[in-house]
Amino acid sequence: MVTSLNRLFSDTGTIVVARYAGLTVADMTRLRTNMRSSGGSVKVAKNRLAKLALQGTDAVHIADLFKGPTVIVFSRDPVAAAKVTTDFAKANEKLVILGGALGKTNLNPEGVKALAALPSLDELRAKLVGMVQTPATRMAQIVAAPAGKLARVVGAYAKKSEAA
Repeated sequence: MVTSLNRLFSDTGTIVVARYAGLTVADMTRLRTNMRSSGGSVKVAKNRLAKLALQGTDAVHIADLFKGPTVIVFSRDPVAAAKVTTDFAKANEKLVILGGALGKTNLNPEGVKALAALPSLDELRAKLVGMVQTPATRMAQIVAAPAGKLARVVGAYAKKSEAA
């Protein structure tokens, strides 16, 4: 168990630790389903085993978060675990985000929420594809727009000086 958790902590992009006291089995199943659909996973492990598994990983600094009934939410996508956990915590106040890790960076609960506000890798890829597919005429319009505005301003000054 410690070896598999250690491998998981080493291979993941983001880890979020939350307190789950009071969640029903149906709530935990919904959290697991939401996380799985986003490409991550949810684990519940004994705190002592989780602390041992953190040794030798970049996330060793979050060991102090493992007190009481904790759930580990993780994903390779740096945003997915934070986004799913934050959205679930908004809908269910019994899930309390304690903090997490993004590589070697320690995240407090506000840091996890800030990370959740960022677009995911898939959203960024979609925006990039959309930008690449923009027709050349639209790009030409965008580039020419400042020059057109400048020409109108110069024309207005010329008309003003002729009138004076």
